Amino acid sequence: MSQYFDVGDETLWNPSNGAARLFLRQVAVYEAELGIPSGVGEMVNDECQVDPGAYERFVNALVEWHHETHHRIIHALSRGFVATALALANRAGAEVRFPDADDHDSLEGRTDVQVPVPARERSEWEEHLREQATAIERAMPR
Repeated sequence: MSQYFDVGDETLWNPSNGAARLFLRQVAVYEAELGIPSGVGEMVNDECQVDPGAYERFVNALVEWHHETHHRIIHALSRGFVATALALANRAGAEVRFPDADDHDSLEGRTDVQVPVPARERSEWEEHLREQATAIERAMPR
């Protein structure tokens, strides 16, 4: 059995029931965390409509949130979902904007900061996330 994530009549992804169920549950977690809707509709009769505009806004907010965290555990917990969401965004033709690496240096206004602050190369962060999303997208059946 499988389920469909569609934009109109175009299928973006046709995962197994288990993968779809986990993805949808994680979507709900990050909608609550970010405070914005994802544009991913409910699964009805094994089909789920994705609103491309809302999904683009959601993924951009998700990437920015992921970029801004200075907490190693939060990064570890979220990286797989962020890469999967990015892969689906690529399929939907979303324009994803990665924040500038220089925008990451200040801790002002941050609420989730690990002490000591883990050192990271931000250009490597974006490159690794894009590579991971590309690998996931290749594994996503349509």
